[in-house]
Amino acid sequence: MKDKIEKGDIVLINKTGKYYNQVGEVIEVDYNIFFVKIVIVKLGNQEEAFEEKDLQLQTKKPSLKEVIASIDKIIEQVDRISHLPPKEKVELPNRLKYFKLDIPKLDKHLIQKNFDSINQILAAAREADSSASFWQEIDPNLEKISWWIRTSL
Repeated sequence: MKDKIEKGDIVLINKTGKYYNQVGEVIEVDYNIFFVKIVIVKLGNQEEAFEEKDLQLQTKKPSLKEVIASIDKIIEQVDRISHLPPKEKVELPNRLKYFKLDIPKLDKHLIQKNFDSINQILAAAREADSSASFWQEIDPNLEKISWWIRTSL
């Protein structure tokens, strides 16, 4: 069964023309007067409307379950970050655990505020040592969480 295209998904444009073979993010889904699904896709700095049949799903936006799994993966890596000041060594794992509990509440302001604090702590640690191998586990999970926040709330 073909997955339905939803806001936040990444799609490939199959329609011959100016945007053929370009990849973009779905920012809105609507229907025209003939009940044909119209999908608004962000391509760089512009937005274009396509019929669903002209698009191929590339990547589904992360689910709630995947976001919580991503938080768990980051929590597993926190102990490996050696350049955290003592205060952040205690604060970061706690913030991540509370953040994980906040996700199901779907409170955009609270979730964004907590994500920004976590991201700020991690950004400071990354500046101190960006070559450590644990960043390969942390960064894609942070990106997945960010994508979910941007498209789901």
